[in-house]
Amino acid sequence: MIPRRLATIFLAAFAALLLAAPAMAETARRKVIIDDEGFGLMHVMLLEDPEVEVLGLTTLSGNVWLNRATAYALRGLEIMGRSDVPVVPGAKFPLLNSEALTDRWEALYGKLTWKGAWMKQWVEPTRQSTPPYRGADDPVDLPWGNPATRPRDEIAANYLIRMVRAHPGEITIIAGGPLTNLALAQRLDPEFAGLVKELIYMGGSFNPHQVLDNRSAAEFAREFANSPRREFNMRFDPEAASIVSRSPWRKLTVVPVDPSTGTQLTPALVARLTRAARPAVAGLVGRYELGFPLWDEIAAAVWLDPGVVTRHETLRVDYNTQFGPGYGDTLSWHAAYAPGLGEQSAQVVQAVDARRMEDLIVRLLEAGAARHKQASDAAPVPAP
Repeated sequence: MIPRRLATIFLAAFAALLLAAPAMAETARRKVIIDDEGFGLMHVMLLEDPEVEVLGLTTLSGNVWLNRATAYALRGLEIMGRSDVPVVPGAKFPLLNSEALTDRWEALYGKLTWKGAWMKQWVEPTRQSTPPYRGADDPVDLPWGNPATRPRDEIAANYLIRMVRAHPGEITIIAGGPLTNLALAQRLDPEFAGLVKELIYMGGSFNPHQVLDNRSAAEFAREFANSPRREFNMRFDPEAASIVSRSPWRKLTVVPVDPSTGTQLTPALVARLTRAARPAVAGLVGRYELGFPLWDEIAAAVWLDPGVVTRHETLRVDYNTQFGPGYGDTLSWHAAYAPGLGEQSAQVVQAVDARRMEDLIVRLLEAGAARHKQASDAAPVPAP
């Protein structure tokens, strides 16, 4: 028989554990910062995952100019009811590259398929829409409605440094755009990369081939035939990409375009996602343009479920910063062949299980819908 005093102590300790359980669960959530130039399905995935704590979104120019990217991030969070997540604007321009320099490069070496914020028209006819050319002072007017909330009054590079110093070894950064913010943070604070738990970025190109048999897939794959090492995110700011590649990360995962050729945002997938999601998220997902590969979504998926990766390789990776025909191209070596200029060992994702990834996204949206419904049901009914 347990003595009464010992039983009292045991019950008190048990009660303390029960009370601490929510806090312990909160602490156990995986911390992530999303560095990107917009607000897409990748953001939705991470925000809807109950086991993930999105600490903030940092923005920069890439596919669109910085102010439009920041507005999309703010508005996306508003639609999802997550304006508690801070949005911190970052780099408006690449470190050295520019629109004028890109025009000069094209005159010398040929046309680029996609130029992001500098895009004026497709070189060849394509099914994908061409966004209006707006220039650096983009007068933002979003099709989703303009945000009512405002970004943080802080610079993204400083925010990134501050956060990883506050949570050393705990924060994963998932980057879906150019790497300018990360390069600036590393140059400002040489300890930055070493304080990050893991960097996963979508960018680079090794040897991609068309996998899906349809017109959209063929249009995206056509550039690989003659430029297999070129990819937009790294080509937009090659100097930043090289700095990041030579920074001392604890763990570095590269998601190039290679695995994306087996994925696509199809009408069937959008239908599955909208059925799974809560109404606000369904409306958001329904606005995404069809036919595009799931580039950034792969970067989120390999972190959330490493089992989606079916083939990968350990390589040293860097990017060409010489202004010539290979400017911005991906460079890679097995360790013994690397030049030894600081290139870091990276896990390069070469292929993924597309069906498993799609199922993962559906489950995340279902989880978000269930959690939102539970919170709504538990909310007090206002008095008449």
